[in-house]
Amino acid sequence: MKKLLACLFIAFSFALHSQFEDLASVDVDIQEKEQNLYKLSFVLKLKKGASTYVHSDDIGAPPSFALNLHQSEEYEPVGEWVFPPHKTKYEELFEANVNYVEGKDFVVTHLLRGKTNDFTVSGDYFGQVCEEGRCIPTVFPVNFEIDVGKGSVAPYKKSNTETNTDLDEPLPLSGDYIFSKEKKEIKSFNNLSINEGEDKGLFAFFLIAFISGLAALLTPCVFPMIPMTVTFFLKKSESGSKGKLLALIFGLSIIFIYVGLGIIINLFFDEDTANYIATHWIPNIIFFLVFVFFAASFFGMFEITLPSRWSNLSDKKADRGGLAGAFFMALTLSIVSFSCTGPIVGNVIIESVTVGGVRPFVGMLGFSLAFALPFTFFAFFPSLLNKLPKSGGWLNAVKVVLGFLELALALKFLSVADQTAHWHILDREIYLALWITIFSLMGLYLIGKIKFSHDSELPHLKVPRLFFAIVTFSFVVYLLPGMWGAPLKGLSGYLPPSSSLDFNITQMLLGEGGITCSEPKYSDKLHLPHGIKGYFEYEQGMSCAKEQNKPVFIDFTGHGCVNCRRVEDGVWSHPQILKLLKEEFVVISLYIDEHTINLEKDQQYISVFDGKKKIKTLGQKNADIQKSWFNKLSQPYYVTLDNDKELLAIPIAYDKASEVNEFKKFLVNSLKEYKKRNP
Repeated sequence: MKKLLACLFIAFSFALHSQFEDLASVDVDIQEKEQNLYKLSFVLKLKKGASTYVHSDDIGAPPSFALNLHQSEEYEPVGEWVFPPHKTKYEELFEANVNYVEGKDFVVTHLLRGKTNDFTVSGDYFGQVCEEGRCIPTVFPVNFEIDVGKGSVAPYKKSNTETNTDLDEPLPLSGDYIFSKEKKEIKSFNNLSINEGEDKGLFAFFLIAFISGLAALLTPCVFPMIPMTVTFFLKKSESGSKGKLLALIFGLSIIFIYVGLGIIINLFFDEDTANYIATHWIPNIIFFLVFVFFAASFFGMFEITLPSRWSNLSDKKADRGGLAGAFFMALTLSIVSFSCTGPIVGNVIIESVTVGGVRPFVGMLGFSLAFALPFTFFAFFPSLLNKLPKSGGWLNAVKVVLGFLELALALKFLSVADQTAHWHILDREIYLALWITIFSLMGLYLIGKIKFSHDSELPHLKVPRLFFAIVTFSFVVYLLPGMWGAPLKGLSGYLPPSSSLDFNITQMLLGEGGITCSEPKYSDKLHLPHGIKGYFEYEQGMSCAKEQNKPVFIDFTGHGCVNCRRVEDGVWSHPQILKLLKEEFVVISLYIDEHTINLEKDQQYISVFDGKKKIKTLGQKNADIQKSWFNKLSQPYYVTLDNDKELLAIPIAYDKASEVNEFKKFLVNSLKEYKKRNP
C-alpha cells in the first residue's frame, strides 16, 4: 500500500489562496488494490459550515465538483469516478434544486491500471467551496508520481496550469484550463438562456405572435377566404356536425403547418447561433433588407408568392374531400395567402431566431392559433358570419399601414448593426427623424392625402380612419422632444442609446459624474448613459475600485439588448439611482456583443467555460466571464462585488431590474453590505 497526502491550494477566482484554505483542504490517497491496479482517492476536507456542489440535472444549477485525469500511455483509467451520497435543496440564487455535501470529507475515487512500474498520474480538479453565501471557485493542478518498484512517491510538482493568485493581478482568465468530462454535462444541463425572465418573455412574445396572426387575417388575401371556406365546409358536408369536424381539422391543420415550421427552425438555431444572429452586424443588415422588402410588398410594388405548382398540387389533394382534404385545404390557404401573410410571419420568425430557445415554436403557435381561430369559430357559429364587415378598400389600407410599420421596424435592425460595428450613421436623432417622417406619412395616408396605385377612392373620411390618424399624429408629436434629449421611456429599447445624441439637453442639465481613476479603455467606442463615468474592462474597473475603496457595479449588457436600454432609460435615469451609480459605485459595463475590439495576443486564452473555444474579442471575454462565474448568458444582468471580488448581493436580471424600487433596493443593500465588511 502506497499513500500520498498533498494539500494543494490555488484560488481560481474571487478570493485568495488563503480564503479557500479557511474552508477546505485536499488530500490525495493512492492504494494498490492488486498487481498494477490502483485506487486513487481525491478527498476534499470541508470545514464546518462549508459545502461543495455535486452534479444536478436542474437547469440553472451551479458548476459542480469535477475531476479530470490527463491521458497517459503509462496508465489507463478503469471505470468512472465514484461519488459519495449527497443532499438536495432549492437555492434561490440559482433558481434550481442543487445537490451538495456539507461539513465533512468529500471522497471521490477512481481505479487506475498501471502499464509500467514507474509512472506519473496528473489531473485537474474543478469546483467551488461555499460558506454563508460566498463561493470560491478553484482549479487544482493535481500532479504526483508513483514509483511502485521502489515503493516511493515523489513530492508534489507545480503544474504548468497553476495561476497567479496575487490579489493585485486580474482574475486568472487566461491559460489552457482543462475541466473534467463532467464539465460537458454541466454545459448541457445549464441550458444557458439569452433572456432572463424567460417565462414572462415567452408569454409576451406569444401575445405579440397572436396579434400578428390576427393582423394577417385582415389582409386582402385572407379575409375574404373566411366566409368562403366556412360556407364550403357547411354546404359540402352531409350534416352540420361533420361540417364542424372538417372545420376543426382545417384549423388544427393550419396550426400543425406553422408549428411544424417553428420546430424545424428550432432544430437549427441554438443559443449561440441566436446570440450571433441577434448581435452581429451581418445578420442584422440582412434582416433590415428583408423588412424593407416586405414593406415594399405591402405598398404594392410587387407580390411575394410561392411557386404556383405548390398550390396546384395541394389544391388537387384538397379536392379528395374528407379529413385529408381538410388538411390540404389548410396547406393551400397557407400557400396562396403567402403574399399577404409572408411578411407578417417572417417578422415573427426573425424576432424569434434572434433570441433562440423555444421562441420559434412559441411564435408559430401564437400566430397559427389566431390565424386558424375564425375558420373554426364561424363553422360552429355560422350565423355570426353575416356580421363580418364586407371586403373592400379598407383591407388594402390595412396592408399599407402594415407596410409603414414594417419600414419603421426595419430601422431597429439597422440600428443594432450600426451600434455593434460602430459606424455612427444612425445615431438617435437620425433614427428619430426617420421615424417622425415614416409615421407622418402614415398619418397623411390615413386621412387620404397620400394614395397608392391600388387604393380605391376615398370620397370622405370614415371615423375609424380618423381615430387611427389621431393616434398616429399624436405619436409623431411624442417623438419630437426626443430629438433634443427627452428620454422617451415608452420606446426604451427600440431607439439607439441616448449617448449617441449630438445635442442632449437632458445630459447637459444633469452633467457627468462617476468614480474613475485612469482613462477608461475603449471609451472611444463604448459609452455609458446619463453622463455616468465608468469602465468597460473588468480588470481596469476592479483596480480602480480597490484604489478608491468603493464597491463595484457590473453591468452585463449588449449593443443589441432591448431590455438593457429599457432599464437604462427607465430605471437608471431615476434621480436616486443615478446618484448611487455616480457617487457610490465603480461602474463596469461589460458588452457581451462587442465583436470589433480584439484582445492582444498575450491576452487571448481558451474559454474557462468550455475549455475549447479560443477567446479573441472583448465581447467573447465578457461572455465567458458571465457564463463561467455566474452561470448566465442573459442581458441585462447586474452584479455587485467588493474589493475581494465577493458578491455583495444576489445578482438581478431584467425581471427585477426593470422595477425602480427593486433596483434601488439592490444597490442600497449592496452598499450596506460593503460598508459592513469595510467599516
